[in-house]
Amino acid sequence: MKLMKTLAAVMCAALLLTSLAACGGSDDGRPLDLTILHVNDHHSRLDAETVNLSVRTAAGNRENVTFPLGGFARVAQAMDELSAGSANVLKLHAGDAITGDLYYTITNGRADADLMNTVCFDAFTLGNHEFDSGDAGLKTFLDFLRAGDCRTPVLSANTNLTLNVSPLAQGSISAYVQPATIVVRDGQQIGIIGITVAGKTKNSSRPDASTTFANETQTAQAQIDGLRAGGVNKIILLTHQGYAEDVAMARALSGVDVIVGGDSHTLLGPTQLTTFAVTAPAGAYPTQVVNRDGKLVCVAQAWQYGWAVGNLKVRFDQAGDVTSCGGSPQILLGNPTRRATGTVALTDADRTAIAADLATQPALRVTAEAARAVTTLAPFQQQRTAFGANVVGAAATNLCLRRVPGTKRDITRSKFSDCNTGTFTSTHGGDMQQIVAQAFLEQGRSFGGVDIALQNAGGVRVDLDAGNVTVGNVYTVLPFRNVLVRLTMTGAEVKQTLEDAITFLLAGAGNTGTYPYAASLRFRVDLNQPANNRVSNLEVKNAQDAWVALNPAATYRVITNDFVADGGDGWVTLRSVTGARRENTFLDYADSFLRYTQRAGTLRRLPASEFSTQQLIDTP
Repeated sequence: MKLMKTLAAVMCAALLLTSLAACGGSDDGRPLDLTILHVNDHHSRLDAETVNLSVRTAAGNRENVTFPLGGFARVAQAMDELSAGSANVLKLHAGDAITGDLYYTITNGRADADLMNTVCFDAFTLGNHEFDSGDAGLKTFLDFLRAGDCRTPVLSANTNLTLNVSPLAQGSISAYVQPATIVVRDGQQIGIIGITVAGKTKNSSRPDASTTFANETQTAQAQIDGLRAGGVNKIILLTHQGYAEDVAMARALSGVDVIVGGDSHTLLGPTQLTTFAVTAPAGAYPTQVVNRDGKLVCVAQAWQYGWAVGNLKVRFDQAGDVTSCGGSPQILLGNPTRRATGTVALTDADRTAIAADLATQPALRVTAEAARAVTTLAPFQQQRTAFGANVVGAAATNLCLRRVPGTKRDITRSKFSDCNTGTFTSTHGGDMQQIVAQAFLEQGRSFGGVDIALQNAGGVRVDLDAGNVTVGNVYTVLPFRNVLVRLTMTGAEVKQTLEDAITFLLAGAGNTGTYPYAASLRFRVDLNQPANNRVSNLEVKNAQDAWVALNPAATYRVITNDFVADGGDGWVTLRSVTGARRENTFLDYADSFLRYTQRAGTLRRLPASEFSTQQLIDTP
């Protein structure tokens, strides 16, 4: 009977590509307990990093102690250990596997694919950053992924590829990407539907012009209806659109049971994590929502960068409805290495006390590294080390990543808790974004001259730790393959570009990466004002290095990356700056930051007066 059900599910999965309603069969009316292990947004960050946690040592007091954090070898080990103790396991990846670290720069995704194949995910949905190198770049990565034995289904129901035009759809529309897949656990069918954030992918990544993205909610409902018509009564959405969007979608849909998501880099879990100096979770894990049918839906996300594995427990009744869901994120730690300050080494008694303290919080998991993943990663580490080890400068202090000032948007992305909640970053935004804008300004001044530099927040990817800054750090901060473009614009066009970015920020797509940063330009933002009236008090530095009002009728030379110059991230006004008013410098933008770091010697937070956002009035 199980074999027949499995064969039927395989046939149904094939039919999903053409006619969802063609799937036949139904489950035999038994309850099912399901364990879903999941990650999202690892962004080529394959190595372990470090984190300082507040833990009890032998003295009985809390001290800041340094731990290894994450790394894909720990992801693989945690998946093994959690699978061993659970029945009916699914392993899911909710997208943005690639771009964000030198591993992608030097291997075009092979390192990510090989490490993902040490886990053997049951499904992987496409994130927006999967399209950063176009359809051809995505095909290269997926060719590496399918070269292993896992044959992980790649899902995105709302990605519309053009047959024999997109490299992803040569000969068959489903050559690389399927809308959904069906898996069988304990003889029962489970439908998994992939959803990719639509507007953000089209506007903030680089899919081919012929590749389009349909409405997420409408597509999801159509796929759910087809699967249920075919007798599949347990439905998981594997999405890459953001936590808030997942919650809203759960409420809007009929027939959905579970949503496992990514994109917003959201940590969910117990509030008690803050006792250990972990960033405050944005909500409960899992978040329980009632769908349009009045039935329970479980929503989960697993933070970012391989720092955590989600361990979601779902119970279905005999009708396929969710009766309960629970579990916890598993924040992946190595054994403590040292006190974060001072020179006193950790004693055996300290380590015993720390282990006991960690055991009180189930979301914190000390995990070894899977040997097979360590072996797989080793040759890529050698390549990365050779390329990225050269020291080019230093950071005087920890330099914060923060996309949007204020207290509401994107406040869990930094690994430094004071960057996520600090007054300075909440007022002015990220140190790293501002420094990068300054680097572009200085590069532009040495290349024929510019007046203003503009940079989108999402183009800058990571914090910088205090200490040496290497080539590898630079290319992790700016991992994309962008060049700098010089534009000749009026002051009115500059203001409208900022307004475009703020409008896109508030448009509901969850795209905090659109927020604008600038060098030699500063302003105030009021998110409560109507569109095109949210940016005010614009000032630009003149030749005498004094701040003066931006003149709407005057002409300014503006340098920015070619992605937003092409209208990416909703910066649509820049798209109209063409012809003689647009000059491609062909200067690699990461190299520009590298040269700035070398010239500066030591990177520091810029003075508050130099930050482009002087004030932000947030929404209620």
